[in-house]
Amino acid sequence: MSTHETPDTELLRQVHAGRADAFTALYRRHQGPLYRYALMRCGSGDTAADVVQEAFMGLLTGRFRFDALRGQLQHFLFGVARNLILKAEEGRGRHVALPEPGDEDGEVELPCEGAEPLVRLLGNEAAEEVRRALAQLAPHYRDVVILYELHELSYLEIATVCQVDIGTVRSRLSRGRAALAKRLQAHAPAARPPCLTH
Repeated sequence: MSTHETPDTELLRQVHAGRADAFTALYRRHQGPLYRYALMRCGSGDTAADVVQEAFMGLLTGRFRFDALRGQLQHFLFGVARNLILKAEEGRGRHVALPEPGDEDGEVELPCEGAEPLVRLLGNEAAEEVRRALAQLAPHYRDVVILYELHELSYLEIATVCQVDIGTVRSRLSRGRAALAKRLQAHAPAARPPCLTH
């Protein structure tokens, strides 16, 4: 079995047995999605690269212990990256975005039921506007929007990554999408309807 077909758990076992090729295979498999998550979450390429490096070094040294019974390695790495970013933001005393008035994780209706996934928006000419709007979301909303829309994680998987319950994930996703749509609407042409589709 080649390393690209080997399950994560087996590669990780080989990593701890000292096989450099197993670590390289794990890194190549998970580095891209992890970097994209970290970049969208913190907005800095340098910080995202540092987070990815620290997450993989922690996995290699055993500082971050993965338990296969609790989920997939990729989701575990998202959780590690999220915690590293939160720790860095706390250390800098950084307040990225303030919640909208009344934002207490209550349910709200989305401005458009058929909201187009962000992954499609990020591929068109409005990508930079979407990234800026996403960066303005409160971090706890940004986490769930990125993980759901860009990485297609389920509510349960996001709940595990973010260490919250599923109801909180639903609420944050609803509010995060609504806030994102509102910010994108401010950049849209006047004739365009207040919806993420088109």
